Amino acid sequence: MKLTVPTLLSFAAGYTDTAGFLAMHGLFTAHVTGNFVTIGAALVMGATGIVTKLLALPTFCVAVILARLLRYRLVAAGRPVFRTLLAIQLVLLVLGGGVAIWHGRFEQGDAPAAMFAGLVLVAGMAVQNAVQRVHLGKAPPTTMMTGTTTQLMLDVADLLHGVPQEQRAAARTRMASMGGAVLTFAAGCAAAALLYRYAGMWCFALPPVLVFAALCHRDTAGDA
Repeated sequence: MKLTVPTLLSFAAGYTDTAGFLAMHGLFTAHVTGNFVTIGAALVMGATGIVTKLLALPTFCVAVILARLLRYRLVAAGRPVFRTLLAIQLVLLVLGGGVAIWHGRFEQGDAPAAMFAGLVLVAGMAVQNAVQRVHLGKAPPTTMMTGTTTQLMLDVADLLHGVPQEQRAAARTRMASMGGAVLTFAAGCAAAALLYRYAGMWCFALPPVLVFAALCHRDTAGDA
């Protein structure tokens, strides 16, 4: 599989989401609406981290708004937008991951350190979502796979049913792109689970490396 910026970010999103879920008592950092499900589970099962999960969505929303407002300022000043937002995401992942590594395993999901680290990581993934929507619109989503998987299955059904040659070619091209995104995201999830199992909180050292690689990728050289 070709190593592109969307590929790196898809792997980073799957990885960060899984690492956050495992280390921070069921907190989703990239797929924040999933936190409503875990809030319900926490209320029934008595798990911790309810406050952090409640704060995840507003944190995500504020981060996206700030990223959008910053884009307007950068454009007006003639400064690079894509690279700047990726750099901000990198800083947020370093900060959130660094706190997690420094603190060690979180016994309570709403402990100050756990809340700070988790919400900073949520903000970092919010910036990635904003970058995806504005700068990588032609690529499959890097953080949410539900819509991508749905489209994949629709294309499979169309090919099984039989469609005109033009639609067949378009469906196959789309399936190759979206299938790669889903597999990359899933690989990130698996890698995070393995590294959390064997390296503990040090698993949070990898996401900043992935975003740094995306920042240095030649595809970001012609920033817009």
